[in-house]
Amino acid sequence: MAQVLGDVARLGAVELGAAIGAREVSCVEVMTACLGQVEAFNGTVNAIVALQDADDLLAQAQAKDDDLAVGRPCGPLHGFPHAVKDLQMVAGVRSTQGSPIFRDFVPDADSLPVERLRRAGVIFIGKTNTPEFGLGSHTFNAVHGLTRNPYDLARSAGGSSGGAAVALALRMVPLADGSDYGGSLRNPAGWNNVLGFRPSIGRVPVLARDEWLPSMGVTGPMARSVDDLALLLSVLAGFDARAPLSLEADGAAFAGVARRDMTGRRVGWLGDFGGAAPCESGVLELCSAASETFEALGCVVEPASVAYDHERAWQAFLTLRAWQTGSTLLPHYQDPATRDLLKPEAVSEIEKGLSLSAFDVTAASVVRSEWTAAARRLWGRFDYLVAPTAQVFPFDADARWPREIAGRTMRTYHEWMKGVCLVSLTGCPSLAMPAGFSPSGLPMGLQIIAPAHQEMACLELAAAYEAASPWTETRLPPLIGPT
Repeated sequence: MAQVLGDVARLGAVELGAAIGAREVSCVEVMTACLGQVEAFNGTVNAIVALQDADDLLAQAQAKDDDLAVGRPCGPLHGFPHAVKDLQMVAGVRSTQGSPIFRDFVPDADSLPVERLRRAGVIFIGKTNTPEFGLGSHTFNAVHGLTRNPYDLARSAGGSSGGAAVALALRMVPLADGSDYGGSLRNPAGWNNVLGFRPSIGRVPVLARDEWLPSMGVTGPMARSVDDLALLLSVLAGFDARAPLSLEADGAAFAGVARRDMTGRRVGWLGDFGGAAPCESGVLELCSAASETFEALGCVVEPASVAYDHERAWQAFLTLRAWQTGSTLLPHYQDPATRDLLKPEAVSEIEKGLSLSAFDVTAASVVRSEWTAAARRLWGRFDYLVAPTAQVFPFDADARWPREIAGRTMRTYHEWMKGVCLVSLTGCPSLAMPAGFSPSGLPMGLQIIAPAHQEMACLELAAAYEAASPWTETRLPPLIGPT
């Protein structure tokens, strides 16, 4: 039977912060509501892992209330229960990356984004589940198991930020962090009727083994509304000297999103990238119908295509992915004690990386630059581009990945996400918004893409779209019940 949401669990992050600051609700009440949602649903969906002791969490919440009582300075997320994606390190909390290699690893220091979350005032309740090392858009691993979709428990929750998206959808947490290389923020957001934002490279700084050759992977926010998404981005974004390629703009600039008239804004519909990213029946139709919302807002929506060989761009993506991912995982492959603990998808990335020369990587990077230049030419005609967040609806949770779409065999474990990977290649910010539901009730999302470094432009169009199509609030997961 569905559980009707309580008032505190129903609150969005901006509302929650205002209520805590005004002492209309206590941090203890917020934590109690959060833990109630976890107790009610997490055993069914397996979104949150490494859950911390409830008594300790309530004691931390009481300490947050004590801070308020004596007027101590508080951050914008003061007293928020938060579960960090299990690819980020949280000091003192088991952090496995979904890998048996790190089954019992407990770090003694926070990652950079976690440092910022801690300063902002969150209470870490645990981690959110992710596939092993974040590889693949389907959240399962040998340590914590499978995360299920709250709209259909037999279906995938997406990934790699699958646990984060499910925890948001079921109101276990007010906000969630995620990461995105090939759709890991956008795919699970679309499949769980929430929002996920892949920002420009450098917008959210991270500490990496290599400071000067940045990965295509980025860290970003997830939420249930545009204002909440912007609030978390304001905490995560901003320069850090330890990440010299991070952008200098102050993250606080994202804390509020203006409501602007979108009349005359030009929106390019990428669809299935001219057939290069084939879609399951119903995906394009649903997302095309959702894009009509932009027309209702006064935008001009027209077909768009990148004038470049899409297959050449895709092969460049595969090369760069293998180089960047494989180099990180190589020590585990070289160690006989850990090689057999790597899943096949990880091994495939490493072995492809081992076959590459420096000249192969350079050639792929040049192709990426050419693809980006071709995409950039579209900005002379359009203000935004839009496309589906996935090429298929949530698939059978017992499958590893879709082997075929629309009669075309998928050659790799991530080719079924080509439509988001091709956007990753450009470095442009891409914000996933709910697009609606299939006739059988499965969610799908829509990417809103803006030119590099124009995150606020994404947020502004998303805010206008959300006001016209408030899917997150009007179509709750069946486990929760009606609004």
